[in-house]
Amino acid sequence: MTNHTPTEMMTIAAARALKNDDVCFVGIGAPSAACNLARLTHAPQITLIYESGTLATRPNVLPLSIGDGELCDTALTTVSVPEMFRYWLQGGRITVGFLGGAQIDRFANLNTTVVGPYDAPQVRLPGGGGAPEIATNCGEIFITMAQSPRSFVGELEFITSMGHGRTGRERRAMGVKTKGPSRLMTDLCVFEPDDDTKEMTVVSIHPGVTREKIAENTGWPVRYASNVGETPPPTAQELEVLRDIQARTKKAHGGSR
Repeated sequence: MTNHTPTEMMTIAAARALKNDDVCFVGIGAPSAACNLARLTHAPQITLIYESGTLATRPNVLPLSIGDGELCDTALTTVSVPEMFRYWLQGGRITVGFLGGAQIDRFANLNTTVVGPYDAPQVRLPGGGGAPEIATNCGEIFITMAQSPRSFVGELEFITSMGHGRTGRERRAMGVKTKGPSRLMTDLCVFEPDDDTKEMTVVSIHPGVTREKIAENTGWPVRYASNVGETPPPTAQELEVLRDIQARTKKAHGGSR
C-alpha cells in the first residue's frame, strides 16, 4: 500500500470518477485538484471549463480563483460570463459539474451561504457564485469535500445549490431533467445516491477507514450499499502527479496554496 494522506485519497478517488470525453465545469479548490489530476493521468482529453469563461484550459499550476491568469493563459479560448452560462451551461453542453461546499446533507444539497439563521448568521460564507446553476444544468454532479460533523449535517439551514431536495423528491418534482449529484467523494469513503430515495449511500470505504469513523463524522444515520467495496489505494503514478502539481502551485504562488 502506498503512503498517502486522507486528502490525497479523496482527491485521487474524485479524479478517477472523470472520463476522457467529459466536458467538466470545475469548481475551485478540491474539485480543481481532482479535475487536473484526471487530465494529467487517465483523461488527457478531458475538457475543463471554469466559471470565468475559460474553455479547454490546461493549467500548469492549480488556480487560486476563477480569476487566476493561469486559466486564461492556458485556455483554448475565453468567452464572456453570459455566454458561458447561457450558451454552454444552460445549453446542455456540459456533462459534469464538479463542486464542493461548506456543508452538505444526506440528499447532497449544498450550503455555501451562511451557517446559522440567514438574517443573523454565525458565519457568513463566500456564497454560491455559479454553483446553483451548475447544480441544475450540468448532466450530472460530482462533489468532493472533507467529511466531519460540521460539514456533513443532518439538516441544512440554507440550501445554496440543490442536490435532490430536502426530502430527495424535489428535484424530480420540479421537472429538473439532469441527474444531479451522482457521486460524493470524501476523505473517508465514496457515496452514491440510492436509486429510489436519492439518499447518499456509502458504496466504497477508503483503506484503513472503519464504519465507526464514518458514523462519527456524519450528522445523519449512514446508509450502506448491499455490497460495499474498498477504494483501491492510490497508485505511485497518481501520487507522483498530484504531489508534483501541488509543489509547482506552491512555488508559483509563494507558498500561498
